[in-house]
Amino acid sequence: MDHQPKFFENLSGTGKAIGVLTSGGDAQGMNAAVRAVVRMGIYVKAKVYFVYEGYQGMVDGGDNIVEVSWESVSSILQVGGTVIGSARCKSFRTREGRLQAAYNLVQRGITNLCVIGGDGSLTGANLFREEWSGLLEELAQKGKIDEDAVKKYAYLNIVGMVGSIDNDFCGTDMTIGTDSALHRIIEVVDAIMTTAQSHQRTFVLEVMGRHCGYLALVSALACGADWVFIPEYPPEEGWEDSMCVKLSENRARKKRLNIIIVAEGAIDCHNKPITSEKVKDLVVQRLGFDTRVTILGHVQRGGTPSAFDRILASRMGVEAVLALLEATPATPACVVSLSGNQAVRLPLMECVQMTQEVQKAMDEGRFVEAVRLRGRSFENNLNTYKLLSHKKPDAELPKTNFNVAVLNVGAPAAGMNAAVRAAVRVGITEGHKMFAVIDGFEGFARGKIKEISWGYVGGWTGQGGSILGTKRTLPAKYLEKIADQMRTNNINALMVIGGFEAYLGLLELSAAREKYDEFCVPMVMVPATVSNNVPGSDFSIGADTALNTITDTCDRIKQSASGTKRRVFIIETMGGYCGYLANMGALAAGADAAYIFEEQFDIRELQANVEHLTEKMKTSIQRGLVLRNENCNENYTTDFIYQLYSEEGKGVFDCRKNVLGHMQQGGAPSPFDRNFGTKISAKAMQWISKKLKETYRKGKVFANTDDSVCLLGMRRRNLVFQPVAELKNETDFVHRIPKEQWWLKLRPLMKILAKYKTSYDVSDSGQLEHVAMHSPKEAETGAI
Repeated sequence: MDHQPKFFENLSGTGKAIGVLTSGGDAQGMNAAVRAVVRMGIYVKAKVYFVYEGYQGMVDGGDNIVEVSWESVSSILQVGGTVIGSARCKSFRTREGRLQAAYNLVQRGITNLCVIGGDGSLTGANLFREEWSGLLEELAQKGKIDEDAVKKYAYLNIVGMVGSIDNDFCGTDMTIGTDSALHRIIEVVDAIMTTAQSHQRTFVLEVMGRHCGYLALVSALACGADWVFIPEYPPEEGWEDSMCVKLSENRARKKRLNIIIVAEGAIDCHNKPITSEKVKDLVVQRLGFDTRVTILGHVQRGGTPSAFDRILASRMGVEAVLALLEATPATPACVVSLSGNQAVRLPLMECVQMTQEVQKAMDEGRFVEAVRLRGRSFENNLNTYKLLSHKKPDAELPKTNFNVAVLNVGAPAAGMNAAVRAAVRVGITEGHKMFAVIDGFEGFARGKIKEISWGYVGGWTGQGGSILGTKRTLPAKYLEKIADQMRTNNINALMVIGGFEAYLGLLELSAAREKYDEFCVPMVMVPATVSNNVPGSDFSIGADTALNTITDTCDRIKQSASGTKRRVFIIETMGGYCGYLANMGALAAGADAAYIFEEQFDIRELQANVEHLTEKMKTSIQRGLVLRNENCNENYTTDFIYQLYSEEGKGVFDCRKNVLGHMQQGGAPSPFDRNFGTKISAKAMQWISKKLKETYRKGKVFANTDDSVCLLGMRRRNLVFQPVAELKNETDFVHRIPKEQWWLKLRPLMKILAKYKTSYDVSDSGQLEHVAMHSPKEAETGAI
């Protein structure tokens, strides 16, 4: 899209006052949003006020509405909940209460409100905005404010951000707090699995979600639960029998544990509640299994926000301030939200109405409609779960006589195993025989290949690393041997899950098609690497887990630095030449600087960073955090930067360095990586089935066109299949990175939040979109 970049420097907040409040239930990441609003507001020279205790504080006024400074929001990024408090407020529901709130805001000249909360809080804000001029008239009549104030503060602008762990708000893919709540649930499930395994137990887990089954559904998908109950998709009549049959079949297949996940608002098709106790009693009475109930409760709201929530909330907070600066009396109250990885603005009331429509559909028993209204991401999660959790009896499975091989290539990445599991199970459902290749292309050449069953990949979603084994070796030197193995095992299609080596490997195999007919089969690649450096995809499996590892470590290091005072840490991250981990890690951890290869820097910039930190040490925030990508510059090494900072900072601060190394490749996959790996891999397998049908002629598969070797990647808002040949032009092969990377646009964000002057291209933001009702067809074509 050729547009003139539009920079926000032209948007001045001088003379404007912004109030920020959190309302309704708390959610992890709210503090990151508050921090971003405050710092961006101050950056554009607006006054920013905290409104403590939500609407209650706005009604009570006094010390509850306080002007804040840059340092007021220091050290809150990693804190769960909300530091400015949240309260349910009855008085704001009355006109009298809103009149008092309007008076308190006018006293301080606040006519811009940023509300972080659920749909109830945002609806309240919209009503307040609609009544605003009437409230001011009434205050003037009562002699509380003069006519000048009525004119001067004539309009109230409102921007909402959705903070809710349930992800129950239509129009946004993810609400602030959802990802962190999934982290809490998955931590518990992983822990329970080990004890359940020891005793051959069944566990019934109850998760939050009174009106929305998102947490239950995604956690079921992320841990491979045997059964899930959600309000939007009640089980059919006779579910008790089906569930017990499924559980006993799993036991018969030597599965030592069963996990059943129940959303607290789960219902049957007659709108009667299904409780976790009811499910437990059923299993005990019918099957006699040793069964336990665990209710997660408020654990899900607690703990530190995940890297995803911090980045999401920081982006939303900055976007909210921009939306307030650009607002006119004619613009409707809007919500800033996320669609794919795009920040968007949507009319607040359209979102609220759509959210209420879902509830109405459920109350009236229109459940198919309720699922559709929840949005395409929810619908895809549900379809994928149904596809992977229940194996049809062999007699009901189609038989295609196609053999499909799956292999991992490159360095290990958390979530690879979830992707393999999804591929194997979808393949078997589609009627293919699935083969696993051990140890990448090297293992392929040596004939390390075996048929793999549905049950074999059970329990793989939560395992880190690569169970199949993975190697960086490229296929070029083994072409003859790999072709032999493809012929011997009659392999009709290849699915490669891996990083940059997997991409190079597919390019080599497709180039070898002229010489070897065996490679004239459909091949697809699913990107999996912590570096997130594969062309054709905005995200790759494993990067989110690595980012969380970096963020957790930085939190601990910041704590250490805060204790000792006047200390700066230099932290080296992985990523090859790709600065994704360093840049996003810096945004999530609240770092002062991040050195990356994509943005060249020189000694003057290093000097400026040292001076910036020297100034910072004069404030109450006496610590520094600097991230450096491992290959950002061959001469300015981590040691060099450490020594330079140590020398230049003498007498002001001291320095420590930390190389994070391979811990970034390890650990259990994050919920995002499990879910992303599962969905993207299932979709890739369906593409293989389609291609096999298209290319089967005269008793054999023959595919030699470019579009039969594809990479499946996430692009902005959709999953897209792209021929690897076409991606060549988008690739910098020397440095193994894509020529254009979306996340570089977020780089100024990190600098602004660390108090650097910079220019920020806001061309992508600022358009108010409408809430799209998607057609069922759209769910198939690629939304994640």
